[in-house]
Amino acid sequence: MNNILIVDDLHPIFIEQTEVLGYTCDYRPHIKLDEVLLIIGNYTGLVVRSKFQVDKAFFNAAVNLKFIARAGAGMDNIDEAYAKEKGIQLVNAPEGNSDAVGEHAVGMLLSLMNNLNRGDAEIRNGQWQREANRGYELKGRTIGIIGYGHMGQSFAKKLKGFGVDVIAYDKYKTGFSDGFAREVSMEEIVKQSEVLSLHVPLTSETKGLVNDEYLFHFRKPIFLLNTSRGKVVQTQAILNAIKQGKILGAGLDVLEVEKFPALGEQAWFDELKNSGKVLLSPHVAGWTFESYRKISEVMASKIKILSW
Repeated sequence: MNNILIVDDLHPIFIEQTEVLGYTCDYRPHIKLDEVLLIIGNYTGLVVRSKFQVDKAFFNAAVNLKFIARAGAGMDNIDEAYAKEKGIQLVNAPEGNSDAVGEHAVGMLLSLMNNLNRGDAEIRNGQWQREANRGYELKGRTIGIIGYGHMGQSFAKKLKGFGVDVIAYDKYKTGFSDGFAREVSMEEIVKQSEVLSLHVPLTSETKGLVNDEYLFHFRKPIFLLNTSRGKVVQTQAILNAIKQGKILGAGLDVLEVEKFPALGEQAWFDELKNSGKVLLSPHVAGWTFESYRKISEVMASKIKILSW
């Protein structure tokens, strides 16, 4: 039995490449979790993006499952420890969307520093305010990156031509200084950064990492970017720091709560929505036309070398 259940939208190149390897793919992007639980015992592999949590109950129903491929980078919707206990192999594809994330972060940063979105909206509303939209230059600034995996490295590489000093902290890596970033301690990140960009997975250690206390310790006013996971940041803390002048602008591709109506029901949403210093995008930093295909190609190449 070499069959794969695909429960999310996926580029067809994945099916083409895995069927060459001898797999049969069952492409059902609209299937619901309760339906999956009834049939997952019949499959060797599962491809999922963020449709649902792959928890212990799911694994217990998946009696023949050998691997799960996550169509993206983060693995926070999969119980990795229980998968390991069950002998189920996990693959993801951070290589597939790292360029997209790096470019999106740069785009958000430049827009924030130059008030591009606000200026555009004002002109469309009949206002011509030059002084109010005076921008900042990126050159010469210190950019702090937290998390120097595929995404953090991509962002650092994209900054190479801007004449900035890029410093990076990663709790789980050492000796990673390269031509794009210099390894430093978290203390140095807090002391030196003028821009802070988050590129960490969501774990028990990173959940709520950026809160009031954390932001209090920054020595300089910063621009903050989050293209990682929404729950890494406490949104109200961002809004508080903006009011205090500690954050000059925030680019948030991800939020603690995403999608409507739930997002609109959050106590902080109106303040977030009305802040002229926050730039929002709907969790699309890694979701380009190019990454859509590359993610599938990366997953297929990793499945090719799996063994059991």
